[in-house]
Amino acid sequence: MSVICDLCVKSTQSYVRELSGFLSTIVYSSGRERLHTCKSPLLGKYTTYGTTGSTDMSDDAVIDNSGMKNGTVPMTTKDVRDTDTKETNDADKTDGDHQIVDKNEQSCTNSCIERCDLCCAPILTKYHQPPKEGDSFCYRFRYNLMCPPHGTVAVGLLYILLVLIVWGVLWGMTGENALPGGNLFSLFVLWVAAVVGGKLVSLIKLPALLGMLLVGVLLRNVPYIKVAADIHPEWSVTLRNIAFTIILIRAGLGLDAKALMKLKVACLRLAFMPCTFECVTAAVAAYLLLGFPWDWGFMLGFVLGAVSPAVVVPSMLNLQVKGYGMDKGIPTLVIAAASVDDVLAITGFSVTLGIAFSTGSIVLTIFRGPLEVIVGICLGILLGIIMWYIPHAKQKSLIGYRSLFLFASGLLGFFGTGALELAGSGALAVLTAAFVAAHRWGDKKVPIENVMGVLWNFFQPFLFALIGAEILIENLDPSTIGLGIAVLFIGLTVRIVVSFLSVVRCGLTLKERIFISLAWLPKATVQAAIGSIAYDTARLRDAGEEAIHLGSQILTIAVLSIIITAPLGAAAIALSGPRFLHKSQDPKYRKHSNKKDDRTTTDTDAEEARVAMITTESGV
Repeated sequence: MSVICDLCVKSTQSYVRELSGFLSTIVYSSGRERLHTCKSPLLGKYTTYGTTGSTDMSDDAVIDNSGMKNGTVPMTTKDVRDTDTKETNDADKTDGDHQIVDKNEQSCTNSCIERCDLCCAPILTKYHQPPKEGDSFCYRFRYNLMCPPHGTVAVGLLYILLVLIVWGVLWGMTGENALPGGNLFSLFVLWVAAVVGGKLVSLIKLPALLGMLLVGVLLRNVPYIKVAADIHPEWSVTLRNIAFTIILIRAGLGLDAKALMKLKVACLRLAFMPCTFECVTAAVAAYLLLGFPWDWGFMLGFVLGAVSPAVVVPSMLNLQVKGYGMDKGIPTLVIAAASVDDVLAITGFSVTLGIAFSTGSIVLTIFRGPLEVIVGICLGILLGIIMWYIPHAKQKSLIGYRSLFLFASGLLGFFGTGALELAGSGALAVLTAAFVAAHRWGDKKVPIENVMGVLWNFFQPFLFALIGAEILIENLDPSTIGLGIAVLFIGLTVRIVVSFLSVVRCGLTLKERIFISLAWLPKATVQAAIGSIAYDTARLRDAGEEAIHLGSQILTIAVLSIIITAPLGAAAIALSGPRFLHKSQDPKYRKHSNKKDDRTTTDTDAEEARVAMITTESGV
């Protein structure tokens, strides 16, 4: 113990002596700020300091033995004069002194950084090798959590921070409306949860829209997390209608008259026959089983009669890049016919919607449907022709202005006709306007399709989650569920048979015709878009309890059709495609057979596959 104490005393005395020597090097100038640099034995680096000299010193003032007087270092008059005469020389040395100071400060900083790096080495990626094939799961997991954030962890942190920042902005702008129980808070939580749910469901190779739909149902019916119950109905209806307008715009932009002419009879038969027969069958079944009026029965039939490009298009493109069915153009045929099928279903639904909510004489009711069709088509043609010339072709930021004009025109056509009580004209006006405008734009429409795709990616979670949020499980009638499923499967049975017969004498084998009939099963996007329109219209117009009940039944059956047929159809295409379709022997398909990311169409089929641009993986 005595040895240790002696060492401590000696060490302390040594530091005191070094500190005293360091302080004794400080020199004060008279009335000026001076910069000095000295090497500190204690700190091991050059140190910069500045002091102000004392002006009340006497000529005889000298430094005493302690080197200090009244907290300063006094100087004689002669010392001051000598100092003044050396100012010029000292100024010349100042720049050099600064350079030495900066250099040594930088050296000290680098030394500190290096020591910090060594202390944090276990969690820094630069001290570890990236995971390789064959490394253990534990090492891969540990490496992903190292700093700085990278890979999936970095992306996750980015999204989390963005969500928090956006919510903070909403809270700062709207106050209580962005807090729990507020309308904006509920919409924000619903959108974020729908996006996450879609991502999780897509991991098991199912359509993302299915996860979004289920999230909406959960957030409306599960206790303690029923945030969707706080959403105002007007906001819900408006957001769904905006999403539907985007679907119609994308469908109109995706239609290509040249491609449809090439596919000719087979495409038209496959597009019109299954949809029409399923619609009639579902209407009859709804009339007999559910007691629907005929106009409401056909409205349900057109809701169920549309196939979902959100499921069909990505699945067919996946088979196409691997060469399945390419010798006979089966993927292109299915994709092109899907777009026309949806146009037919939306048109029929719009007409029956106008008839169902019409009031007045019987004669006006009979002619109201065709009248609304004519009004919608004429309005769409007018808006489309205007977009040929406005904005003009040499306008700066042409793509942006055209996209904005098209989107605004679509909203005007849809909401404007609704305000005029021409419910059946809005969808046709938007669809026709986009088609007419795109016909003149030609290939220049592709960037606009991309802009509409971005808008769809934003509004898609709102559409499906809000549709799911309209389902109140406690209010569902068990008979509606059971009989609704019966109506759905009766219509699907007829659809499969008619789909098989519609491609007879088209040069296809038995297995290929079976595959097309199975590929015509899935329902999703159109059902979510138009399934709630009848219910919303009945509520907004105060059409009575019966109309609201019928609209609720149509919405429930539409949701059931998505939940049942979307995963069933996706699985049917994925499993039956490699078994029932002949794989092309062209070498360009072999190199893509096991590569997920190389999804490109061939030059020969590029024109026919243009209709595939109707959607990305989750749009019409």
